[in-house]
Parts: sequence; structure tokens; C-alpha cells
Amino acid sequence: MRLINFFKKVAQEMKLVTWPNASQTRTDTSTVIGTSIIMAIFLGLVDWIVQWALQFLA
Repeated sequence: MRLINFFKKVAQEMKLVTWPNASQTRTDTSTVIGTSIIMAIFLGLVDWIVQWALQFLA
């Protein structure tokens, strides 16, 4: 019985959710992909610099 009540409440809450439109989804996806690429480049450069510095010191 508790499980049925849980799913009823879930259904009620899902009706209140405001879903993003296609344009907003594209914008958010582009932001995530762009940020991921920038961070990958940044971390790659930091890794390269640290490796170079450690080889220089050794």
C-alpha cells in the first residue's frame, strides 16, 4: 500500500515539473561540451608543464 502511495505522489510531482524546451537543452548541452573541452585543454597543459618541470629537475 505504501508503494502505491509513493508512485501516486511521484506522478503528482512529475506534473509540476517544468521541462526545458529544445532551444534551452541545446544551449545547456553546448555549454557543458564547451566547458569540458576547455577544461581538458587546461588540464592537459598543466600536466605537460608539470612533467616538463619534473624532467628538468631530475
